[in-house]
Amino acid sequence: MKTKAAVATPARKSAPPAYKNPSLPSARRVRDLLSRMTLEEKAAQMLCVWQEKAQKLVDEKGDFDLAKAKKTFRDRRGLGQVGRPSDAGGGKKARAMAELTNAIQKFFLENSRLGIPVMFHEECLHGHAAPDGTSFPQPIALGATFNPDLVECLFTMTALEARLRGAHHALTPVVDVAREPRWGRVEETYGEDPYLVSRLGVAAVRGFQGDRNFRDKRHILATLKHFVGHGQPESGMNCAPANVSERVLRETFLYTFKEALREAGAVTIMASYNEIDGVPSHANKWLLRDVLRKEMAFKGFIVSDYYAIWELGYRPDTHGHFVAKDKKESCKLAVEAGVNIELPDPDCYLSLVELVKKGVLKESQLDELVAPMLFWKFEMGLFDDPYVDPEEADRVVGCEEHCDLALVAAQESITLLKNDNNVAPLDLSKIKTIAVIGPNANRTLLGGYSGVPKHEVTVLEGIKAKVGKQAKVLYSEGCKITIGGSWNEDKVVPSDPEEDRKQIAEAIRVAKQADVIVLAIGGNEQTSREAWNLQHMGDRTGLDLIGRQDALVEAMAKLGKPIIAFLFNGRPLSINHLIAHVPVIYECWYLGQETGHAVASVLFGDFNPSGKLPISFPRSAGHLPVFYNYKPSARRGYLFDDVSPLFAFGFGLSYTTFEIKNPRLTKKKIATKGSTQVQVDVTNTGKREGTEVLQLYIRDLVSSVTRPIKELKGFKKVRLQPGETTTVTLDITPDALSFYDVNMKYTVEPGDFAIMIGNSSRDADLHKLTLQVTQ
Repeated sequence: MKTKAAVATPARKSAPPAYKNPSLPSARRVRDLLSRMTLEEKAAQMLCVWQEKAQKLVDEKGDFDLAKAKKTFRDRRGLGQVGRPSDAGGGKKARAMAELTNAIQKFFLENSRLGIPVMFHEECLHGHAAPDGTSFPQPIALGATFNPDLVECLFTMTALEARLRGAHHALTPVVDVAREPRWGRVEETYGEDPYLVSRLGVAAVRGFQGDRNFRDKRHILATLKHFVGHGQPESGMNCAPANVSERVLRETFLYTFKEALREAGAVTIMASYNEIDGVPSHANKWLLRDVLRKEMAFKGFIVSDYYAIWELGYRPDTHGHFVAKDKKESCKLAVEAGVNIELPDPDCYLSLVELVKKGVLKESQLDELVAPMLFWKFEMGLFDDPYVDPEEADRVVGCEEHCDLALVAAQESITLLKNDNNVAPLDLSKIKTIAVIGPNANRTLLGGYSGVPKHEVTVLEGIKAKVGKQAKVLYSEGCKITIGGSWNEDKVVPSDPEEDRKQIAEAIRVAKQADVIVLAIGGNEQTSREAWNLQHMGDRTGLDLIGRQDALVEAMAKLGKPIIAFLFNGRPLSINHLIAHVPVIYECWYLGQETGHAVASVLFGDFNPSGKLPISFPRSAGHLPVFYNYKPSARRGYLFDDVSPLFAFGFGLSYTTFEIKNPRLTKKKIATKGSTQVQVDVTNTGKREGTEVLQLYIRDLVSSVTRPIKELKGFKKVRLQPGETTTVTLDITPDALSFYDVNMKYTVEPGDFAIMIGNSSRDADLHKLTLQVTQ
């Protein structure tokens, strides 16, 4: 009898763990993964590597170093984030960065015990701050556009450029409300008004995140910062206390974050360096847990600002809060407050495991903080399809389409402050020689947190390109602002007075030959910037033009020729002397890589300026604060001086003129929960096509607590042909009328409201109506 031969049965292949199943919801995958992670692996997800890349991940050229990585991460615990792969080895262009992020990602997927990917973060303040990234205007300049649609487009492009190179997480937008012009970070904000900042902040988040379908590999996580009160530091010094009441905190500073979370769903928040009521933000449970997570229902993750957890104790090269005796206590405070990850390098959070083992912290606290970061790694597809195409990155980054949008943004940012006798725009057919004079005429004008775009056009280059052979263009620097002037140079060296006098004499010689003088002056990247330590300052006590610039202006004025001045700076300046001597003044802030082309297009009338000031210009530092939305008792007057600003929030001229008339309310009387609309007719009464920004301001005339004299609650940008009329309609909703009453209840109180509509915040530019609100 034959027996059947034994048949080998293949061993059953075990099912992959749930967290590796892409068909499961991310929340389920997070729960499964967390249940498999050791304490050490959880702690590793709360760490980041930035400057330490050179010691841990890359070689001297910035290329991935497998041997170095294996040695550093031999424990196979993994890592949460890698900071700024774009700066490895001195800077990586698009293709090289994509290759580097792919290599680092592959390493962690294959060499961590559970195959947890890393997330790469980058700076994207006004474009991806990396080699070849398209550089758009600084946020303060974008604030001048009053154009949320444009801002959304810009950051959609920024997100695409960064994501194609391997980035996942942008440390922007800044939605701080800048109410202190001495502060060096004004340029990073959208201005002094919470409503304007909120509209542009929402637009920026939508650009970065799209519909939050990050698996399209075209979008990245946005980070709202700095939470909160960072924009009005004591004495104008970066990181100083924010001495504001809870009501002001909520209505001015928290408002921008609340709206960007509610309307755009920003995934991450960065806590701020400053303290509020004695409690630093990185240790503030009330702020990060009660307000942010409970009241605002924030479900994402909180990142520390760079080194800010260390600063809860004492950081010798800058400052400290002294609420922690050492880094271990700083770690404890930040975890208890709810800071999910420490940036930029492993420091205080290196104590996480020890503190849990000693019972100072609980492992469940780490679970709570790690879970949302894992969730977004799953949502972005990093476990399933983490790699990018270097060739596509090389094709798209800095492409012509992005350059074209950068030019549009630069043009819309330029604000015409003065144009006596319609000197501008220049008629090129009537000019033979142009003198381009000034320390900002032929230099890089990008501002802080900038990369190195594929090309950038100076004012001089832009004018020469526009003029061609139609006129002669002469140039003289005129004087210096500081020696060097780069944002990255720590030491700020004032210009030499004797050398400046020689340069002014040379500028006089050059300008004498010209029919018209174009001045490019203001500040530079050193005179207004983030003061991040004691050797790298950027805040100021005064707001006048630095160095011998006023002397240069006066010397040019004495020649008796038409003068047109373009200001480039990161904060509003007290330009009294310039106003007295020059008939035409434009505020440009920093316009990005297309600076020269944008300036030339406005100078010669190819583009009609439409910018509006997103922040008020003070007459002097002694006039601060100067923001427009002040309380009724705050601007009684000064001895021997005018209390008004040089230029008001929302102000900006055009080459054409507009008539605003027939303001009316669709309902003159509403209930506290009702809505109405204000309408106004706008006519272009000039001879050029132009764009005007209609602005709606509201004031509660009698209220249980004092209210600002006016607050921006709506705006609309309209473009009109000569003679064309349009009707602009703006909504007035309960949210526009609400405030925190005497009992800190957010409500609409019955009574009369002043409704003001016009083209700036100045009373003279506003039409006024009264809205009655009943119970």
